[in-house]
Amino acid sequence: MITLGIDSGTQSTKTVALDTATGDILASAQKAYGFVEAQGEGAMEQDPAVWIAAVEATIGEVLQKLGNRRTEVAGIGVSGQQHGLVLLDANDQVVRPAKLWCDTSTTAQCAELTEILRGPAKVVEFTGNAMLTGYTAPKILWVRQNESQNWEKTASVLLPHDYINWWLTGIKSMEYGDASGTALLDVKTRAWSQPVLDAVAPGLAAKLPELRSSEVPAGTLRSDLAGKWNLSSTVVISSGGGDNMMGAIGTGNVREGIMTASLGTSGTLYAFSPFPVVDPRGEVAAFCDSTGSWMPLACTMNVTLVTELTRSLFSGWSHDRYATEAASIPAGSDGLLLLPYLAGERTPNLPRGSGVLHGITTKNFTPAHIARAAMEGVTLGLAYGLDRFRALGVNPTEIRITGGGTKSSFWRQLCADVFGVPTVCLNSSEGAALGGAIQAAWAAGGDHSTTALHSLCNRLVTLDESTRCTPDPKNAAIYKELLERANKLRTALTSANLL
Repeated sequence: MITLGIDSGTQSTKTVALDTATGDILASAQKAYGFVEAQGEGAMEQDPAVWIAAVEATIGEVLQKLGNRRTEVAGIGVSGQQHGLVLLDANDQVVRPAKLWCDTSTTAQCAELTEILRGPAKVVEFTGNAMLTGYTAPKILWVRQNESQNWEKTASVLLPHDYINWWLTGIKSMEYGDASGTALLDVKTRAWSQPVLDAVAPGLAAKLPELRSSEVPAGTLRSDLAGKWNLSSTVVISSGGGDNMMGAIGTGNVREGIMTASLGTSGTLYAFSPFPVVDPRGEVAAFCDSTGSWMPLACTMNVTLVTELTRSLFSGWSHDRYATEAASIPAGSDGLLLLPYLAGERTPNLPRGSGVLHGITTKNFTPAHIARAAMEGVTLGLAYGLDRFRALGVNPTEIRITGGGTKSSFWRQLCADVFGVPTVCLNSSEGAALGGAIQAAWAAGGDHSTTALHSLCNRLVTLDESTRCTPDPKNAAIYKELLERANKLRTALTSANLL
């Protein structure tokens, strides 16, 4: 059996073909796209048409590479960027460009909704999550308040992966995992939170699609697409999910003790849980996952974004040169500390935050020190989230790291030292696309039990043991102290309205 995994992201869409018998990726294709010009500070928007064009193009290319084996395709699974707002009218036409997860133009709406719902603690009580700019709920209120004519036209509210699933099947639905990132769902009951719906928009419930368990497929492939691609009309479209939910499946993060950390432009840290993990402070997101369980998650906006900007300061530095220079400096960068909030921050919640380079001396104000401080700063940013996990009773014994930053052996060891937990990479770098393909195999296989999914992940997700790193106790102690210092510095600056 062959399944296709689609990873529809912010900058590109990738489709892979997975041989579920051997675990081999038989073919892949990728198509990039950009953004549309958007009004307002922090606004980030995209035309959903580019996602469909990219899905169609990459599936077509993958099927062409498969040749006659395309007849073995039995399922398709879609991973989509979380939190995006897709509005359709009564004729299922897109009303306006989609507001994306990285759109931070909704700060005022977050504050307003939090006030209407009687404070942050009540918001967490209603949904399990805080009301953050990245989430979908404040985006809906923003459209209501700023584009009332567009809201009046709206008949359906979807998330990006739901929109692609609808295009593939003709059926509108939303699975619990991605729905939990809207800030409209009570993750404890897996039902829409009526107080939040009422606060965001009267009549909102009628515009939302049917909620479904991840164990229930989204449908089967539309007959016209099946004919166009020369595929069977029985091809199953799995529920799909958000990119982090699919990334969890693609890294085998489907049981307790495992955590995934992504070192991309931004960073994420997430784990499996058999029960809801609700953070009273709202810093760790209490998401459902796309396997029928839960997935606490922390997100930071600044990882390779910061290290790449730092590398650009030193003309001619390659990635290898950057790592070599950073490695020449001792752990702790001789007192130089970076609060890396160059793009604001989500965990901790500082949407208008900025970066701070602290502890500069004549000794440590060198390119190599700055390079190391940048890598340490962004990794400590993820460690802040990890500390919240531990406070909530989630204690990983292994962290599987993914993303561009993991190409550096120095950074892999740095992660182990900062996290205080062994780290390891995967043999496959497909991540969310692989997760989509595995979930599709789960859906097409007929057995939708958790045991069946675990069996697929155990067989199809493999670790690259050559990348395994264990914490250096001496460095781990240094970074524990450095994280405490970073927390004190951030608290002091925030209290003085200087951050």
